[in-house]
Amino acid sequence: LDEYLAQFDKIEVDSAISLQPSFTEPKVFTFPYSADANQSNGNKPKAMVQVNWLLPEFAEANLVMALSVLSYALVATSASPLRKALIDSGLGEDITGGGLSTYTRQMTFAVGLKGVDLEDVGKVEPLILRTLQQLADEGIEDDMIEAAVNTIEFALRENNTGAYPRGLSLMISALNTWLHDRDPLMPLRYEAPLAALKETLAANNGALQSFINQYLLDNPHRTTVMLEPDQQLAQRRDEGEKARLAAVRAKLNQEELQRVIDNSIELRRLQETPDSPEALATLPVLTLDDLDRESKTIPIEVLQERETDVLFHDLFTNGIVYLNVGFNLKALPQEYLPLAGLFGPALLSMGTETEDFVKLSQRIGRKTGGISSGTFISAKEHDPEGVAWFFLNGKATMEQTQDLLDILRDVLLTANLDNRERFRQIVLRNKAGQEAGLIPAGHRVVNGRLSAHFSKADWAAEQMSGLENLFYLRQLQQTIENDWPAVLANLEAIREHLLSRENMLVNVTADAADWTQFQPQLGQFLTELPPKPLSYPDWTPEPLPPNEGLTIPAQVNYVGKGANIYDLGYEAHGSISVITNYLRTTWLWEKVRVQGGAYGGFCVFRKQSGVFSFLSYRDPNLRGTLANYDGTAKFLSNVHVNGDELTKSIIGAIGALDAYQLPDAKGYTSMQRYLLGITEEERQKYRDEVLATNEEDFKAFAEVLQKINDDGLVVVLGSAEAIKAANGDKPWLNVARVM
Repeated sequence: LDEYLAQFDKIEVDSAISLQPSFTEPKVFTFPYSADANQSNGNKPKAMVQVNWLLPEFAEANLVMALSVLSYALVATSASPLRKALIDSGLGEDITGGGLSTYTRQMTFAVGLKGVDLEDVGKVEPLILRTLQQLADEGIEDDMIEAAVNTIEFALRENNTGAYPRGLSLMISALNTWLHDRDPLMPLRYEAPLAALKETLAANNGALQSFINQYLLDNPHRTTVMLEPDQQLAQRRDEGEKARLAAVRAKLNQEELQRVIDNSIELRRLQETPDSPEALATLPVLTLDDLDRESKTIPIEVLQERETDVLFHDLFTNGIVYLNVGFNLKALPQEYLPLAGLFGPALLSMGTETEDFVKLSQRIGRKTGGISSGTFISAKEHDPEGVAWFFLNGKATMEQTQDLLDILRDVLLTANLDNRERFRQIVLRNKAGQEAGLIPAGHRVVNGRLSAHFSKADWAAEQMSGLENLFYLRQLQQTIENDWPAVLANLEAIREHLLSRENMLVNVTADAADWTQFQPQLGQFLTELPPKPLSYPDWTPEPLPPNEGLTIPAQVNYVGKGANIYDLGYEAHGSISVITNYLRTTWLWEKVRVQGGAYGGFCVFRKQSGVFSFLSYRDPNLRGTLANYDGTAKFLSNVHVNGDELTKSIIGAIGALDAYQLPDAKGYTSMQRYLLGITEEERQKYRDEVLATNEEDFKAFAEVLQKINDDGLVVVLGSAEAIKAANGDKPWLNVARVM
């Protein structure tokens, strides 16, 4: 840190207590990051380059609105000119930075590239500045600006916070100014600054050009940060830490050493001592009487429209129509599954027969609230085949719905899939995203890998978005270069296999009045799609190694162990939601997190597949964590769950069942239940079982966990050293390098 700070000029504090580095010219900093010398894809480790600007304080609403629109226009979509220039350059695999950030007192703007070859590091900053200068001189396309304004306005009016409570989101937004003794409502009042920006742009469509000059090109408060791979960094850090600790120990006398030992013993005692009843009594709590006994239902109407199943959910959506257009992936032969995850991005990001991908992206931004692609893949209770669907998800105001349907029709029927360079960019971005997600989401990677052993649907998900897909993408890079016609033929085959209105499901969430207007439009849309019948070939999963040690250049691990407990004799019962909630907050919290030093330790049960998994997050241990997993059965068999503890666990389980959802999420959840055949009677029965959970349920479940000790599979994503040590003289983990 001292070395880093020494590279800055003096930090001056003005009378308003505003930190302003007194840069007279931009600065460049280079930092190393730990990298494996021999990556599994055969490529050398690569660098990241990011250019960062310090902007004015978050204080003037009109300026914040203008910079938000400018940022969206520059980098938010594949058609944004700065993003496009960076991707088209071929210097990196995906952009980094993301544009404007308003989460600190002074705003920042950042953009760059990751996956950059070392010899190209010096080319990124000049490309960014050159592109900005060109945009300042020539301006940004009107359609791009219109798309930016429409998208931001739609997002502000919709205020879709996903699973995050809206009230909490509004409070956090207010903190942007409130923390600094300014008006807390300023970030929430968007009507006036939005109107002011529209008026400014109407009078001068080149207004944003001046902002590029003023806040980016002419702004000396700029840093360029380069992260370069260092294959010896981890070793040097370990050696340096050992040397530092040895030097400290050498200076300690016997009395001081004993004090360190005593402190460690006291820390262990504190970690292992439960909170006293008096301490626990100070916490505010709910009671079972505060809980709803009845399951919350979501309205659903099942219709048929032009040979297509249509689901309608009559919910208040503030004038927005949410639309999910689905295609059953079971129509695909299994050899196409690894490529199927890229089919949605290809449809939306490669243009159509009448417009290139830039114009298509701008059209989506101008005419809708957004269109995205995704999949829903899940095991299905009592059905070994499971479900697997590909979706195009769109949203629009009622006035925009015809535009939304027109765009969906164009991308489905006329998407131009024959664009090798554009598809290569999509593959690189997807690969870079998966690689970047290995460490922050390693527990999900491990859980997906574990689940793939036990259900056909989870195996398919692993092919489309798990580690198997990452390995496939690395090979696909080369195939695109060497045999593009083969890749194109596969993309066209996926479209041919999926595209039929008899293979579709449409899900609509809107209020009844808007549905009355929208239904005829939807019928016409479906009429324009082909009605051909399709076959549904069987998928035969290829087995994965039973126990795996998957290595990445990290000093932490993600340790998983699990089994299909239906195969071990367990029958689904609502008490399992209470028991897993209890284990996460007691045994696994204490043993894996508090005492073991991991960032997290938890367990997950998937009712549809029957897979129960133990998982850890950023875990310095491996064997110790597995031992704690195996100790869970004994812990449960001896546990005494008092009334307060049981009540808290039941409340937590009900909270998960009644998770906060906005209207679009409610409509999507109802569709998932329809596809999985989950009835309201089953949901109520499960809820009743949760509410009736008792201590005997805990002890009975201990017998199930004991079987996992013997029959469970293990997947570890982590450091090569930890996995090697765990294997010892009798290797039992199948080792493979991921990064």
